[in-house]
Amino acid sequence: MNQFLSRLNIKPPAESAANGGQVLPDRTGSAHILEVVGVNKFYGEAHVLKDITFYIRNNEFITLLGPSGCGKSTTLRILAGFEQPNSGDVLFEGKSLLNTPPYLRKLNTVFQRYALFPHLNVYDNVAFGLHIKKLPKAEIQARIEQALHTVDLKGYSGRWVDQLSGGQMQRVAIARAIVNKPQVLLLDEPLGALDLKMRKEMQIELKSMQRSLGITFVYVTHDQEEALTMSDTIIVMKEGLIHQIGSPADIYNEPKNAFVADFIGESNILPGQMNRDLEVSVAGRTFVCVDKRFEDEAVDVVIRPEDVQIVAPTDQTVNGTVRSVVFKGVHYEMIIETESAEWMVQSTDRVPEGTFVGMNFDPDEIHVMRKSDFSPDRHGTDAESEEAVSAERREANW
Repeated sequence: MNQFLSRLNIKPPAESAANGGQVLPDRTGSAHILEVVGVNKFYGEAHVLKDITFYIRNNEFITLLGPSGCGKSTTLRILAGFEQPNSGDVLFEGKSLLNTPPYLRKLNTVFQRYALFPHLNVYDNVAFGLHIKKLPKAEIQARIEQALHTVDLKGYSGRWVDQLSGGQMQRVAIARAIVNKPQVLLLDEPLGALDLKMRKEMQIELKSMQRSLGITFVYVTHDQEEALTMSDTIIVMKEGLIHQIGSPADIYNEPKNAFVADFIGESNILPGQMNRDLEVSVAGRTFVCVDKRFEDEAVDVVIRPEDVQIVAPTDQTVNGTVRSVVFKGVHYEMIIETESAEWMVQSTDRVPEGTFVGMNFDPDEIHVMRKSDFSPDRHGTDAESEEAVSAERREANW
């Protein structure tokens, strides 16, 4: 798994925590600038945010990540003041924002569709909010020059919107937001309209921009690679619930449940049995692991495709037949069929289809998780899912 993270320039955790190998986020290094406390939101009968609580540190790049409909954009709109929660509170530097209109909040928003004025040039688009504030002309000009320099659009002030590429329009939208000197920048899927190459370039630029500005970025996306590449902290959401909060490496290496494991990268998720500390049975074999929880419990076992070692089959390995091989550029992706499951394996070595092989894994590449509603062999209710998430919150001291 460390090979996957290194391709995204993400450092793995130095070591597992003492509590059974669960790596919890160390987020105590700076003051909280924003706090969401017990927020619920309904649209008619639909309960779209379910008692969510989290905090955001000063100068942090934090990402709300999840599939469509998980509540991440609604959360951002509540932070911005475009929506009001039905219950709960939003605090900025310890003070409630609920009675503060959007234009008085020290937060600015960048939208996916840019929301630029087509009848104005770049300069006037960026200057729009400053003119409303009736700032001196010299200050407006100085701020705009600095903002355009920050987003690498120096010399573009006289261009019209229809003369810009998608990436350049997004930079103008960001310049218009940062020219107001917000303490927090809210970004709602801002790269969604760009092509793949431009998205990757903008990921690097956004992270660099956040560091140079020294402000907090709150970023919304459904794209796992975007979240892993740019974030200091990721909040994983599904169906109005927060399922995990942690650094990119924590989220990838130590998922809290089968949903997180499957949503963040490719995963082999299999039913297993925790025999005792440091020993788990999975796929008809017994393996040494690094986990010390769940003794005598049925568990989910996660093994990432890049962590599977293809070896000669023996009585001690998980054995199966290669059913498909696809070249992915940096590796081959294989489907290996065993007696109980199909495994996805990623390897730089090509193994021909039809080959009978063994699979092995190092102890620290085997991740053991509590069973949840998202386990492949379980189909629980929404209430069971919410209770499982609540238990995990208490365990992680969120």
